Amino acid sequence: MIGVPHPKWDERPLAFVMLKDVALQAGDKDEILGFLSNKFAKWRIPDDLIFLEEIPRSSVGKFMKRELREQYQTYFTGD
Repeated sequence: MIGVPHPKWDERPLAFVMLKDVALQAGDKDEILGFLSNKFAKWRIPDDLIFLEEIPRSSVGKFMKRELREQYQTYFTGD
């Protein structure tokens, strides 16, 4: 999950999900967000989920959040 600029709230969470079975992703977005709503406060729930085949990682295996922020910086603003 990363923070992405948002026109109203300055910044909102955007989550990235890798599924083992890619065929499941069509209806899973609402199911995943519903599951999270029972576990976290409303303001911590991501505004959207993006399904990726692979999340970029560094040479030591850490998620490359900077790369994701650069790629999705206009996701909510639409620029």
